[in-house]
Amino acid sequence: MPAAAGAEPAKNCPLCPRLAAFRTENRQKFPDWHNAPVPCFGDTDARLLIVGLAPGVRGANRTGRPFTGDFAGKLLYETLLKYGFATGQYHERPDDGLTLHNCRIINAVRCVPPENKPLPAEIATCNQFLQAEIARMPNLRAILALGGIAHQASLRAFGLKPGFAKFAHGTTTILPNGITLTDSFHVSRLNTNTGRLTTPMFEAIIASLQH
Repeated sequence: MPAAAGAEPAKNCPLCPRLAAFRTENRQKFPDWHNAPVPCFGDTDARLLIVGLAPGVRGANRTGRPFTGDFAGKLLYETLLKYGFATGQYHERPDDGLTLHNCRIINAVRCVPPENKPLPAEIATCNQFLQAEIARMPNLRAILALGGIAHQASLRAFGLKPGFAKFAHGTTTILPNGITLTDSFHVSRLNTNTGRLTTPMFEAIIASLQH
C-alpha cells in the first residue's frame, strides 16, 4: 500500500530486509551515526526537487542529511550556493547552517545500501516515500534526477513506465502533469574523477533550473 502523503519511513523500517540488516550492522559498528532512513532536506513549498540515488555509508547515513559528509555533497551544495538555491556555507555536517531556497533534496532509496547499490526491488519499495514527498509539494514545477536510478524512480512516482523517457545527461522532459524532469549524471566521485561530469557541466544544469 502506498505511503500516505507526508508519511516518512520508520526509523527501523522493515520493508527492505537487506537494507534493514545493513543498518543494524552499521549501528553496531558506529552507534553514534544516523543509521536510519535519511529524511528530506528543504522546505515542502519548494519549486525544485532534486532526487539522488541513496545515502552514502559515510555520508548521509552518518550525518542524517542528504549528500552531507561525502564527496558528492561538495559539488552539489557548492553549485546550489552559487546559483541561489542555498545560503550559508557547506561544512559537511548537518549543523553547518546551510539553508536551501526553493529547493528540496530527497533520495530515491532512503536507506544506505551495501556497496552503494540498491536492488530493483528496494528501489520499487521505497518509491512510495518519494510519491508521498511529491504529494507534499504544492508548488513543485521541476525535478532534477541525479543519475539513471533517480530518473526511473521519478517516472515511477508519477505512474509512468520506464520507456516514457530515457535517461540522458542534460535532457529535459515535460511530464503529463506539466512538471519538467531534467537529467544529470550523478555528482559522485567516480563521475567527477573520470570527467564524465565536470563542474561546468553540472553548473549548466543548475543554471537552467533557475527559472
